[in-house]
This record gives sequence, C-alpha cells and structure tokens, in this order.
Amino acid sequence: MVPEKYTELFDNKLFRDIMDNIEDVVMVIDKDTCVVYVNRAYEKTFNRKVEQIIGKRLRDIEGDTTAVKVMQAGTTITHQVEYLKSVNVDSVGVSFPLKYEGEIVGGVSVFNNTTKYVELVSKLQRTKEMNRYLKEQLNDPATMQWSKEFITVNPHMKQVLGLALKVARSEATVLIRGESGTGKEVMAKLIHSNSQKAEGPFVKVNCAAIPDNLLESELFGYEGGAFTGAKKEGKAGKFEMAQGGTIFLDEIGDMDINMQVKLLRVIQEKEVERIGASHPIPLDVRIVAATNQNLEELIQEGKFRQDLYYRLNVIEIKISPLRHRKEDIPLLVHHLVKKIAGDNINVAPRVMNCLNAYDWPGNVRELQNVIEHACIMRNGDLIEMYALPQYMQPVSGNEMIRQEEMNYDLKEMTAILEKDLILEALKKFSNKSKAIEALGISRSSFYEKIRKYGIDVEAMGLE
Repeated sequence: MVPEKYTELFDNKLFRDIMDNIEDVVMVIDKDTCVVYVNRAYEKTFNRKVEQIIGKRLRDIEGDTTAVKVMQAGTTITHQVEYLKSVNVDSVGVSFPLKYEGEIVGGVSVFNNTTKYVELVSKLQRTKEMNRYLKEQLNDPATMQWSKEFITVNPHMKQVLGLALKVARSEATVLIRGESGTGKEVMAKLIHSNSQKAEGPFVKVNCAAIPDNLLESELFGYEGGAFTGAKKEGKAGKFEMAQGGTIFLDEIGDMDINMQVKLLRVIQEKEVERIGASHPIPLDVRIVAATNQNLEELIQEGKFRQDLYYRLNVIEIKISPLRHRKEDIPLLVHHLVKKIAGDNINVAPRVMNCLNAYDWPGNVRELQNVIEHACIMRNGDLIEMYALPQYMQPVSGNEMIRQEEMNYDLKEMTAILEKDLILEALKKFSNKSKAIEALGISRSSFYEKIRKYGIDVEAMGLE
C-alpha cells in the first residue's frame, strides 16, 4: 500500500486543483501496481473517466509497462515510447519509483499521447526539407522557372530539367523516357510552357488508349462521309487541333506499326491529310513523344520503325524513377499533403520513414495515390501508419504497429536535423565560408557545432 501521508495528499483540494490543470497525465500506482491516483488529464487525453482505472491493477490492464518496470529496477526511465492497449494509443513520458523510508512503495508516471510530440518532430522535419528546397532555388534562380511544376532537389533531375528548359526554346522534337508515373506528361507541359508556342494549345494523345482502327482518324481527322459513321461535317484531328502549339504523343511505343508509317510521313512533310481529303494541311506543331518502353528492343523485334525512332529521338530526356531520387520524397509528401488536405496536416516520422523505405514501382503517381488515401483515412491533423494503404503496412491485419525504437526526444531530434543540414551545406558548397553564409549562423557558432557533432571538415577536404 502507498503510505498514508501520500493518500492524504491525494485528497487535498489544492493538490488536486494543481494536478488537474496539468496537461500531461499523472498516475500513481502502489507496490501491487494498483492505480491509487490519476489526474483529470487522463479523461481529456484518452476520453475515459478516471473512475474506470482507479483501484485496478495496472499490470492486469497494460502488462509490464514502464511504470511497473521502474519499481523493479528502482531507477527513473525517461522518453519511453510504449503502446497502451487499454486506450489504443502510443504514449511517451517519464516514470520513476516512489520511495518511503528507503523502500519502494509504488511508482509515478507522467505521460501523454505521442501525437503532440510527433507533430513537433513532423513540423521540424518539414521545415528542414522546405529550407533545403528553398535554398536550392535561391542559389539557382534559373530553376524558379520549373520549381512550381517539377519539385526536386536531386542533382541529376536538376540537370535534366535544365536540359528541358534549354530544349524548350527550340523547335526540336523531344522524346521523353521514363517509367510509368514518373511525370512524363508534366515534363512535356513544362517544355510547352517554356517554348515559343506557349500561347498555343497543348494537345495530349494517349497512343495506348485509342484502338488502332480509330487512331488514324483521331490523329489526322476526316472529311464528311469519308467512312461509315463519319460525321457529315467531318472532324479535325489532334494534329490540326494542336496548330501553333504542342502535340504530346504519350505511350508512343504502343503505336501500331502501320500507323507508325503514316506518322513518319507527317513528321517528315510537316503536313497532315484528313481521311478522305484530296489536299494536305500544312502544320506548325511541336512534337513531344513519350514512352516507358525500351524502343531499341522493340526495333530489334520489328515492332517499332527505326526511321521513326530517329525522327522522334532528336533530343532525349530521361526521367529518373522515384526510387533513385529518394531525397525528393519528403518534399513531394509535404507538397501533396498541403495540396490535398491543407497546411495544418502533419506526417508522423514513422510514416515518413516508411515512405522513404518503399521502392515506389508506380513512382510519383503511386505516391500521390498513397498520400490521397492517407489524407482521407487519417483521424485529426496527424497522418499515422494506420492511414496508409494496407499493402504498405509493416504488419498485417488490425494489429497496432509498435515502434518503441522511435525517438521522440525533441532535443535529440533537433540536433540530428541540425547536423544533417550542416553536412548538406558543406557537401553542396565544398567551402566552409559559403556553407556558413547559407546556414545563416556566425563563424564561431559554426565551429562550435562541428565540434559538438564531431564533423571532420579537414577529412572532407574543404577550403
């Protein structure tokens, strides 16, 4: 039993008023793990009456929790994250043994739902990623032309985007290559919007979605009465609709071999002839094609014309899959969450860890679908693991995901983020003075921090 001097304290009105105004849950158990006191924060945090837990054995309700372990060990345990099955949440806090005349007579726990701590870590993480992204933009003003359309800090992708902007100013035909969902259409629109034909139309044709027998009339149009079922007034094709602008031929690798011959003629002659017409129509159209297939293999198999390949592949742009530019994932996640659900929604660190660890076979399109799913399934302002699609869950069924190893120590997490940012600045600029300027700190503070974090600038060969 807890000594009488403690139980008298629990009955004191002043003590109760003070404890009931504390946001964290304060719980006291006796040597037999029976709950002898809990403040009203328990009700606010877990939506359960204190009467539901007072007098019950904590060991029976939760098992060997931290509050029980401290009595056995006789030492304080801080920042411990654990799952409370009685209220179906993770908690974090501090527990210490309660002693009387040198003997352990119970235990005290001060804890809370991890949500508010996770939100702080999530905001720090988001701030770090956005700071890095904004610094990239400020250091390279030219990238502001594409930063609103294609979000990336990956060095290779920045080179690719630079190439796209350079090519956009010409009239050259462009072939965009990349896996499904990497953003080939976004790249095509980027080229169009930065070209001399930006004021003209952008017309997309999905060559894989239109049946072969309809593709010709879709691309080139037809005269009235050209075939059974044709409109009497005729119809303009996609090439005509794209006059003065850009036509985007998506999934060009799926085009029928016979149709490829006709497309080749249009590209060579720069004119199109409607089905059933007797005269050609001159074209002023920029052609951008895209594919996720290996065209070289298709040529070897006789499924794609080599001469068409060379006509289309004047300038080739390759988009990296998301798994090869994982540094972009946090930026994309925060951008998509903001776009779908607004500014006040945070992402739990373990969710971000899961998203970073995944290989993303569906690339950015799959990421967008996952974030949309998570935003819909979330409860409150925090996206937790349960909100992710089932196939991304580390465990099956409805079992609660536990990650006791997850660190919610705000000071420690801040230090990790600070160290990462310093290392990134040093790697980017390869110069201490430039890194200090970019970080916005004093030289003395910089040297103090590199000593604190054990960063060996000499080993990095920096000026």
